[in-house]
Amino acid sequence: MAWQKFSVVLIYLACCFGQVNAQVEDYPKKPIRVINPYVAGGGVDAIFRPLLEKVGANIKQQFVIESRSGANGMIAMSLAAKAPPDGYTIVIGTTGAVVMNPAVYEKLAYDPVRDFVPITNVAQSAFMLTVNPTVKVTDVKSLIEMAKQRPGEVSYSSFGIGSSSHLGAEMFSQFAGVKLLHVPYKGSAEAVVALVSGQVMMSFDSLQSTMPHIRSKRLKPIGLASQRRSLVAPDIPTIAEQGLTGFEVGSWYGLLAPANTPDAIVDYLNAEVLKALASPEIKERFAALGLELIGNSRAEFSLQIRNELVRWKKVAQTGDIRAER
Repeated sequence: MAWQKFSVVLIYLACCFGQVNAQVEDYPKKPIRVINPYVAGGGVDAIFRPLLEKVGANIKQQFVIESRSGANGMIAMSLAAKAPPDGYTIVIGTTGAVVMNPAVYEKLAYDPVRDFVPITNVAQSAFMLTVNPTVKVTDVKSLIEMAKQRPGEVSYSSFGIGSSSHLGAEMFSQFAGVKLLHVPYKGSAEAVVALVSGQVMMSFDSLQSTMPHIRSKRLKPIGLASQRRSLVAPDIPTIAEQGLTGFEVGSWYGLLAPANTPDAIVDYLNAEVLKALASPEIKERFAALGLELIGNSRAEFSLQIRNELVRWKKVAQTGDIRAER
């Protein structure tokens, strides 16, 4: 009887293996839908459109990017969570949509761990801490000193309550032991305008958004929120090297598929995206945008998501940050 049970197991495994092989050999046979949580033509679109065009050329199939912006990425993530797990719908996941929303919203229509399977983290961009040129500080130390002398008066702009720039600044205040004044705006563009015009004193934003203003002297850089300096701005020191050891905040940009998408298909997509990321033209394009290319494994991206969910939940709870839909 034992050998009969063993034979049944072998037959079952052979059938499963055959089904997986068939799924990959037959995939993709039609265009792949990519849900973008942000506006068409924006920064996320600029990252993924050339990358997915490269992947599409390699696999001889088209990726169709569909923008479903709104609600801090929750509309797109909720839509993707309910999509058929057949490999023909994937979603662009960012720090805000995947690990920060769960930290600040009590109720979400999706769970980043339960409802998705990570494909790969494509790239990341560290945030730059900048101040309006009229603010009389030159580095992290002098900024902290001013904030301690004027508790609750040093103002900063953000993309909105619970956004990556909001949580980044809150984490800075917790690291530095200071109290800052939060002034939320509707997106990065408004937050930058407020800082440049002097409505607020400081802000955290991406390299892509801040470097043009730094070069034109309309913003003054204080420090990069990364563990190492950027090739785009090698003369600007990191916040960590200025005394706040371990301080790091920014945004990463990854791809996820609905839960229960076959492993073979997810592995296939991971391999093809990593292949495209290794191409000289994509490396050059990402470097020009101030992006650090990642291209990690499924397991590494999954661990990153789980670790950051814990990290940002702690920041939000300590700062008593709650967002309302």
